[in-house]
Amino acid sequence: MTQPGRDDEPQEPRGTLRPTSARALTTCAVVGLVLGWGLHPVSVRVSGQPPLVSWTQALALVLVAGIMSYLAWHTWQTVQVRGHRLEVHQSVNRLVLARACALGGAAVGAAYLGFAISWLGDASQYADRWILRSLVAALGGLVVTVASLVLERACRTDGGEPQP
Repeated sequence: MTQPGRDDEPQEPRGTLRPTSARALTTCAVVGLVLGWGLHPVSVRVSGQPPLVSWTQALALVLVAGIMSYLAWHTWQTVQVRGHRLEVHQSVNRLVLARACALGGAAVGAAYLGFAISWLGDASQYADRWILRSLVAALGGLVVTVASLVLERACRTDGGEPQP
């Protein structure tokens, strides 16, 4: 028996997805920083040599940062400025990519920063090289994180609610 005033048709479920939390980003960054800082002394004790940081690693992060920045800008222009809607699968894919890259960028960027910190005060002939390359990679990780958070924000819509 139906009650007056109630629709017999079930309502379409509406879900909400919260933005990436500062807690999650901070946790990833702290874990990355500790692991990056500890990698240098542990690898020297285990293998006798520190891990190498090449320009390829650092520039790969810079490349990812550039791609994420472009994607964030393009999505912002499409959704927020022009008011166009993305296909559902495109929006979900970009949102998942943004969240994964934000967390991964925070962890990897902090790990390279920790690795650079571990070289401070080291008298090795390679210290300056590893510090510079690690700092470039850490900066790339930071830009990946920021661009990913912008992309995540750009994917936000009004939820299908009519605008006044």
